[in-house]
Amino acid sequence: MKNINSIFLATLLVVLASVFSPTYAADPEGGLFINLTTDDARAANKAIMFAHQKVLKRGYKPVAIWLNVRGIHLADKNRTSHAAIQDKLQAFIKDGGMVIACTVCSKASGIAGADFIDGVKMGNTDLVMGLLFDPVVKTLSF
Repeated sequence: MKNINSIFLATLLVVLASVFSPTYAADPEGGLFINLTTDDARAANKAIMFAHQKVLKRGYKPVAIWLNVRGIHLADKNRTSHAAIQDKLQAFIKDGGMVIACTVCSKASGIAGADFIDGVKMGNTDLVMGLLFDPVVKTLSF
């Protein structure tokens, strides 16, 4: 009986390890839509790093960061306090990522399209909803 219990326990551990171990597709499918609502530097850095280094560079596409609420301030080129974050956003864009500014949030904050760093797209319903409701795109919020 002791032998059967040991075999059962060993089998259970193997099954649990396979269920809970991270797996990555050899050919990544789908993408990521990050909803970034804050201009907090720590949260923004984490969101951008994850989108760029952990998702986009592993081949997942599309990868988009939607700047809304206070997050739109991160891409305002007139805010020099966010220069380091803006450099990261532009590197993300250069590598194929998409940065989208919420049009309503931009207007409410008095930020025009020309005020954003190069490569930022002004959002519209079709663009945002197309990504948000794409069945192969996952959503993550910061």
